[in-house]
Amino acid sequence: TILIFFLTYKLYHIFSTGNTFLWPLVNIRLVNGISSCSGRVEVFRDGQWGTVFDDGWDLTDAAVVCREMGCGDAIEAIGGAYFGQGAGQIFMGSVNCVGNETILSACESLFLHSSLRLINGHNPCFGRVEVLYNGIWGTVCDNGWDLSDAAAVCREMGCGDVIEAKSAAHFGQGSGPVWISDLQCSDTDSRLRDCKSGGWGRGTCGHEKDAGVICKGEYNVRLVSSTNSCYGRVEVLRAGQWGTVCDDGWDASDAAVVCRQLGCGTVLEVKNAAYFGKGSGTVWMNNVNCFGNETTLMSCSYNATPNRCDHEKDAGVICGCKSSLRLINGHNPCFGRVEVLYNGIWGTVCDNGWDLSDAAAVCREMGCGDVIEAKSAAHFGQGSGPVWISDLQCSDTDSRLRDCKSGGWGRGTCGHEKDELHPDILVRH
Repeated sequence: TILIFFLTYKLYHIFSTGNTFLWPLVNIRLVNGISSCSGRVEVFRDGQWGTVFDDGWDLTDAAVVCREMGCGDAIEAIGGAYFGQGAGQIFMGSVNCVGNETILSACESLFLHSSLRLINGHNPCFGRVEVLYNGIWGTVCDNGWDLSDAAAVCREMGCGDVIEAKSAAHFGQGSGPVWISDLQCSDTDSRLRDCKSGGWGRGTCGHEKDAGVICKGEYNVRLVSSTNSCYGRVEVLRAGQWGTVCDDGWDASDAAVVCRQLGCGTVLEVKNAAYFGKGSGTVWMNNVNCFGNETTLMSCSYNATPNRCDHEKDAGVICGCKSSLRLINGHNPCFGRVEVLYNGIWGTVCDNGWDLSDAAAVCREMGCGDVIEAKSAAHFGQGSGPVWISDLQCSDTDSRLRDCKSGGWGRGTCGHEKDELHPDILVRH
């Protein structure tokens, strides 16, 4: 939650989608300050007041608010809920003003919980696309839906690059109106509402054509300051910069998620107090609270307020050896083409006899929960290297692929003319 200085002021944003609409973007106010030019920054959206996340909030951003409200120069930009925690939703985050803007809404930012959301995905960066229009959530028709349109969604959500544009209700059918269709987004459109379209409120589809998207996501994770890629100081990538994780609340459940995400097997030991040396840059995450079955660290609950502790408390982990099993070309560690490590070389699995029982054994070994679907026909792209195994016959009690009966390791019966038939797998956690 962020704070600075000003009076209440109503802003409107005019945007075009073939027609021109008056879009109510924000009202602004300061709460709990000692004057009308200090306090917690709050914005008004969709009929309610909410706060601004202090991620990246600095004096440049504060100066724009002061200028907009006629409050003179910014004296200080304060984070950490200094003026008390707000109520309701956090509406804006990652505000990044150049400094010459006259209104806060002109700055680059991520509008959280705003007029766009992704539903039914495993994390906030993929799912069915839903938009808020006239106070009602609805879906997007997949007529003309392509990577350019999906990329605009990823940019608006702060979710990095687009991986895939999904159609035909891939993430399930929505409810309510189908608000928009025939989107024509360009590479410069940073928000869906900036794109050309057939007009808002004019969707021509049923929900069987709801559009979806898979974005890369904002975070990556790595282990550093060791001689082995499977133990070290935990670092995450955010806004193009690597930073560390605070050890407040850091435990085996949290560490297990990192090991799984990196394909490093199970957690052996949790390390605190900068055991692998102090990192540099920003402390991006603290009070991480994972259940332990998440596939990525960013799927866990955590406090994203930067630098809530110093590098003397950098978290670390020692994982087991790297797994001999991996899933490739999926949008998270629990989706992708099945590959196995044999005699030190990664290769693929022939799909002769490949079924849900075999796929379920992979899910169990990867710690990825129940199997959803066993895919073939190179859904995640063709593999390379040897075809190590075929004719798998896994039972419901096999917890690892190597426990299953098969035609023998190193005896794959598929030639690379069948690379396109390597089994692919979809799992849920």
